[in-house]
Amino acid sequence: MRRLCLWLALILWPVLATAEGFFQLEGHGGPIKGIAVSPDGEGILTASFDNSVGYWRDRVPQWLDGHEAAVNAVAFVSNSEAVSAGDDFSVRHWDLTTGTSRVLGRHLGKVMSVLVSPSGQHVVSGSWDGTIGIWQLNGGDPRFIQVGANVNGLAFAQAGSLLFAGSSDGRIRLYDFASGALRAQFLSNGFGVNTLSLREDAGWLAFGAVDGVTKIVNLATGALIKDITLDRRPILAMDVSRDGETLAVGDGEGYILLMRTADWSIVSDVKATHRGPIWALSFSADGRNILAGGLDDAIFSWPLSVPRDAPRMLTEDRAFLNGNDSTSNGERQFQRKCSICHTLTGDSARRAGPTLKDLFGRQAGTVADYRYSQTLQEADIVWNRQTIDALFDLGPDVYIEGTKMPVQRIARAKDRADLISFLRRYSQTEDR
Repeated sequence: MRRLCLWLALILWPVLATAEGFFQLEGHGGPIKGIAVSPDGEGILTASFDNSVGYWRDRVPQWLDGHEAAVNAVAFVSNSEAVSAGDDFSVRHWDLTTGTSRVLGRHLGKVMSVLVSPSGQHVVSGSWDGTIGIWQLNGGDPRFIQVGANVNGLAFAQAGSLLFAGSSDGRIRLYDFASGALRAQFLSNGFGVNTLSLREDAGWLAFGAVDGVTKIVNLATGALIKDITLDRRPILAMDVSRDGETLAVGDGEGYILLMRTADWSIVSDVKATHRGPIWALSFSADGRNILAGGLDDAIFSWPLSVPRDAPRMLTEDRAFLNGNDSTSNGERQFQRKCSICHTLTGDSARRAGPTLKDLFGRQAGTVADYRYSQTLQEADIVWNRQTIDALFDLGPDVYIEGTKMPVQRIARAKDRADLISFLRRYSQTEDR
């Protein structure tokens, strides 16, 4: 059933999909947070909640492992080099030939965006520690621009001499890249700005925000060119094709909006997922396809010519998403709180967390095929009904201070008890 909707759609759409190049890339173990296409168009980078970067050539993945938490952003430096950043506060530089990496540096908070300067000599990162990091690829001390709010989106202008930054306080600021000095409070939206995209030769800057605002403004003055805000929020992803002719916008409700930049007319506005957001967008090198990622653990690429007929990204086989009333409360709690990070099989399957099979009676930090943080490796915890209940009652950040587990709680005691009973069915060992 996992791909039934997709399979049926392809049966109904065989000739056009094949001719125009519809495809999907599967293998990640969690949602897709970032996508980038190589300069030569032959490679694709994907950032995932499963803590890994996927490097795809001929639709075959090479897994780049090094991050200790979700990877949020990726970018190519060249056809053979890349950078990535994520929830472990780090920015990494990858040699794609060998699959090895080094840490360029670390922020004090999650890193949400990463950008390579037009010169190819610097990497710029936007973090929720309220700073922009500037890292030299060839060595040297990093620089930090103090923004004072969570930084989400970045964009270069004037051959890399100017840097735009969109942040959670709703402002877009303009900085001198060489000195880090604030040039202007370019624009204020009122609600957090999540993403930026610009085209300097055409003189426009596009931005998307938490409140669903999607606007195109004059790059020099900030004056409004076009307001394309729809009744959907938040705006999470943007990309402009390399020829500058098409802008793509993805939102939290699963729509992909495509516009002609010549007159800002809407080419298509497609509900691409059954449920869940569009977190990542990138055009193919030739501009004929749009690649998208979201809650599903696959990347989908649609030809722009026929997006309305394309299969949707997320099939409706997850009971907690499709409203299946036959699902028990314990399974529903697992699906909602645990399934994105954990499996119930005998392996961890490229997930952001270890398998929960045979959890009961297990010492924390001991699953062989999962790389734990130092905090979990040193935790003196054996998982049983009492410790699992405490984990979700207090929250992982309180119960295991310093863990990289997502911060979440299950407030109702009955929900916790039902989840524990459900997990107990997948363990052969009794509580200790």
